[in-house]
Amino acid sequence: MVCTESVNQTILDAQGRMAYQEHSLFNYRLQANTGGKSLKFVESREKVEAPFRDASRTVLITDGFGNLLLILHPEYQASYTFQAEGEEIMAGVQTIKLSFKAVPGASSPVMLQVRGQNYSVDLDGAVWIEPQSGNVVKLAAFSSSSLDELGVHSMSSEIEYRPAELHNPEESYWMPASAVIDVETAHRHWRNIHHFTTYKRFQSTAPAEERASNLDSTESEK
Repeated sequence: MVCTESVNQTILDAQGRMAYQEHSLFNYRLQANTGGKSLKFVESREKVEAPFRDASRTVLITDGFGNLLLILHPEYQASYTFQAEGEEIMAGVQTIKLSFKAVPGASSPVMLQVRGQNYSVDLDGAVWIEPQSGNVVKLAAFSSSSLDELGVHSMSSEIEYRPAELHNPEESYWMPASAVIDVETAHRHWRNIHHFTTYKRFQSTAPAEERASNLDSTESEK
């Protein structure tokens, strides 16, 4: 699948108001391969519109949202405990809400990159699922263990999914529509907002700036 990705990278002040913002536009590509022994997820981004950059500012780089759905994959079932929380209407869809908690020390599909090093992040949160189809309507996750040793007080992600209508042949898949990533340290508060639109089938095999993650060796960064 390919789509247009719009990203607002913001820095918030102590009162939670926007103090700085950069806007970028990307051609975003997403591929999932289940043909082998493990699931392989590949995403790439080709920059279409670069932002004005203030060299004195440090913005947060966020990607790898498809990896969060691996929380629900059977290969990670030992990494989380789930609890049914009842039914909720989410974006006009009747859903079942499941809360989840990370098992301490278990593997995680999410990594935090600090100064060039990747660190695994334990996640707690909730997922809203349409019971008839099994489609995920929303997923919210936050860091469940202390990241203070990395200088990070908190990290959270909230992703909403909507049907993407494809043609020739006519098909519909629930895909990420928006993602809000929030990271706070002692001295900085970042919030990135992503929007994904105009999904189409991927037609070209030309490589771009590619990242891969699989269930044997997952790579992702927030």
